[in-house]
Amino acid sequence: MCRFYGCSANVTARVQPEIKRQAEAILDKIGLPVSVLIDTLYRQIIMTGGVPYSLTVPNLPTRDSMTDAEFNAMMEKGYHQAKTGEGLSVDEAFAKIREGI
Repeated sequence: MCRFYGCSANVTARVQPEIKRQAEAILDKIGLPVSVLIDTLYRQIIMTGGVPYSLTVPNLPTRDSMTDAEFNAMMEKGYHQAKTGEGLSVDEAFAKIREGI
């Protein structure tokens, strides 16, 4: 067992190439190496005794779960609502969001 700072172990994970590229581009912008992110995640798992964020299935549809036709129909509906003034004000929208929290 390694008891000195500087000792390390390798972690190997398989991810989709595009997911890896996008995530690493963001990490690069903020100057956070992947190894530091993984180390921090592992430390949070130890401190919290579990995964330190929610792993739930969203109740709202996501773009990934929609066909192009469904997405286009949703966007068209929203566009129509915005043009006709049927939408909510920012304050009303945030009030609705807070109700769900």
